[in-house]
Amino acid sequence: MYDRFQISRLIDLWLAEDIGYCDLTAQLMLEAQAEATFHMNAREPMVIAGIEIASMIIERYDPRLEVRTLVADGDRVEPGARLLTVHGNARSIVTTERTALNILQRMCGIATTTARFADEIRGTRARLIDTRKTTPGLRMLEKHAVTCGGGLNHRLGLDNGVMLKDNHIAIAGSIARAVERVRRQLPTLTCIEVECDRLEQVVEAAEAGVEVIMLDNMPIPTMKEAVALVAGRAKIEASGGIRLDTIRAIAETGVDYVSTSKITQGALPVDIGLDE
Repeated sequence: MYDRFQISRLIDLWLAEDIGYCDLTAQLMLEAQAEATFHMNAREPMVIAGIEIASMIIERYDPRLEVRTLVADGDRVEPGARLLTVHGNARSIVTTERTALNILQRMCGIATTTARFADEIRGTRARLIDTRKTTPGLRMLEKHAVTCGGGLNHRLGLDNGVMLKDNHIAIAGSIARAVERVRRQLPTLTCIEVECDRLEQVVEAAEAGVEVIMLDNMPIPTMKEAVALVAGRAKIEASGGIRLDTIRAIAETGVDYVSTSKITQGALPVDIGLDE
């Protein structure tokens, strides 16, 4: 989920950052009218995210280039898979190569990591969701990559919902008071979520009628107690310290969502090459 107008503005910044005054190597080494055909190829298993954006980067620099995408976001591919083909002016192709690869490798890395976590909890009621721990300026793309890998998006930004954390609750004096204060001017259809790290807070949040309760860094036995105490009165999100080797057990406690920054902050770029 991304807006092409917003992406176009980002692409101009990315290209300007990398090119500077000009691509000196391309200008000196390649004839102005030289043409070439190159292919982007996967060098490891991956889930695709951002293939259209890679194409937009190339075409933004030189609209005369012929770009053909051969996969779609969400596709799972094996090493050797051809992802994209570009034909045209050789200078333009090599000038845009790194920017296009950087974005595609980053987004595919997030989608691939997300898929690993999502696969671990397949068959449970829980869904994997992301956090706001994203790279500044790239949130729209990184959250799109999460959805390509089978995850869901949490808040897109601070204006996307109410999340009452410990500092908010401390200022208000209690969860009940914090919820009451928020509800006075809460936009219609906007959810309230409360972060809880103790069972008594879970009970208070459920009784206050909030839509979502976050269990923050709770041990698994405590999570199970929390699920029983809420008894369906609110959706429950488990968060904090989630790892690939623990997420299944957490999902099996009966929570509705498991959120982790590992799928964005902890994702490594995948290996994609541009070859003749």
